[in-house]
Amino acid sequence: MAKLFNRIKNTIEADFHEMLDDKERKNPIALLNQYLRECEKEVEKVRKLVERQYLLSEEFTREYEKAAELTDKRKYQAEIASKAGEEELHKFAQQEYEQYSARSARLKASKEQAEKQLDDLEQKYEEMKHKLKDMYIKRMELMGRENMTRAHHKMDKVMASNQFTNKSFSRFDEMERYLDRLEHQVNTGYHRHTIDARIAQLEKEMKNQENPTTV
Repeated sequence: MAKLFNRIKNTIEADFHEMLDDKERKNPIALLNQYLRECEKEVEKVRKLVERQYLLSEEFTREYEKAAELTDKRKYQAEIASKAGEEELHKFAQQEYEQYSARSARLKASKEQAEKQLDDLEQKYEEMKHKLKDMYIKRMELMGRENMTRAHHKMDKVMASNQFTNKSFSRFDEMERYLDRLEHQVNTGYHRHTIDARIAQLEKEMKNQENPTTV
């Protein structure tokens, strides 16, 4: 029975990985987006752990400082009671001192461990953020290449269409003929104006020669 379950499990896993591979081949950007969303969730989890660890480290620090302060206080009180000959008071203060001293040592060790764990979490958090940023950049690069591939594919498809190509070239020919006609009209108007002005000048000169003015 165990072998049968293992075979079923392996078959399901193989089918699942094959499905992922097929999805990646068909739409790598979609699969990358899925990976990014999962990574973002993991990064957010670590961020919350860092915050909690930071608060815990602060709490250990406060408790340690409080215990250390009471340790010093009870030690001083025990010394005063001993010098004053107050044995019961000295005994009580000494017991308090020992308890606070042990608590202080324990809290100090816990504080240092919490600080070390916080450093480790912060380093891992920064590493995860860098990796996530690299994945964002990778996605932009893939999207750029995908856009170029699609653009080239569409341009090749369009240019391969004789109908579009013929229409395009006929449109260009029509525009070129229009520009030629426009240029011809401008040139004709220019030359006509030049000829008219020149003839008028010649006529004026001829009249002046035929009827010279007398001084």
